Amino acid sequence: MIGSFDKLSPQSSESVKITDTQFDGVEVRVFEPLVQGEAKLRRSVVYIHGGGWALASARGGYYNNLCLIMAESLDAVVLSIEYRLVPDFHFPVQFSDVLRATKHFMLPEVLAQYSVDASRVAISGDSAGGNLAAAVCQEMSQEENATTRFKLQALIYPVLQPFDFNTPSYQQNEVTPVLPRLVMVKFWIYYFSGNYDFVHAMVVNNHTSLDVSQANPFRERLDWTFLLPSRFRKNYKPLSHTTGNVEIIRDMPMLLDVRAAPLLAEKEVFHLQPKTYILTCEIDILRDDGLMYAKRLEKAGVEVTVDHFEDCFHGCMIFTIWPANFSAGFQTRDSYIKWLSENL
Repeated sequence: MIGSFDKLSPQSSESVKITDTQFDGVEVRVFEPLVQGEAKLRRSVVYIHGGGWALASARGGYYNNLCLIMAESLDAVVLSIEYRLVPDFHFPVQFSDVLRATKHFMLPEVLAQYSVDASRVAISGDSAGGNLAAAVCQEMSQEENATTRFKLQALIYPVLQPFDFNTPSYQQNEVTPVLPRLVMVKFWIYYFSGNYDFVHAMVVNNHTSLDVSQANPFRERLDWTFLLPSRFRKNYKPLSHTTGNVEIIRDMPMLLDVRAAPLLAEKEVFHLQPKTYILTCEIDILRDDGLMYAKRLEKAGVEVTVDHFEDCFHGCMIFTIWPANFSAGFQTRDSYIKWLSENL
């Protein structure tokens, strides 16, 4: 759906200047509200689009429209990163593109060029873009000599781990439209340029069975029987086999790389994260990724807002343009922008 509809013509605005340029060799689109009256420093959002690391574009209709509305509503400079996509490029290229472009933007002289207040910058993204936003935020938070740091991160139904494809939300929504479980597993394999023969073994968690010793240090970091509130756990049971397929991790060791799976990071890294907003939807296999990330942040002492929508579905926030202008899109988008407005 995203791939086809995002070919819609991007909307323009008389109140926002839109510029396509490059930051450290990475293509970006910058949205700058036009100055009215006395010039002032503005807040800013670095935005990373979703699409399974393989679909969509910062320049496409849906994401162009979202960033335009953010720039107008927040009177903020919005940087939208056009990272390179699967199948031409695989992990860690997408992570590296976003990291390089973001680091360039966060240089004091570049922020000054765009009249951005260095103390009021957020990083944000949806779905696979939420994955990249969280991973880059973790990476940059560990740099001791950084001159500027994010004030906030805002993650929209992010995908944060390929370790457990049988969380309650994966089980509950396994055949839900937009993003069924089998499609998400394939996105991960595609991202890692892995072997598609492993798809069905990964669906039943054979890649992280108890005999896969490489997975052992990470198990308690996403123990949903502890991290999820009971109303989300419901009556679902964990799926963990004594023996599985040890070849999968050998083929795709990046399944356990925190740059791809931010939920697997150590507690010390979570402690360094900024104030966080996480939007989750009940009709979404990735609901529990976001909820577990929120819980681990809270346990590490980070202030977190979880904005959960019972009647909304994965990907809904960008669907605010005909022919896919859904009430769920307006609900989630308005709530997200309201939080940014009040906190950034």
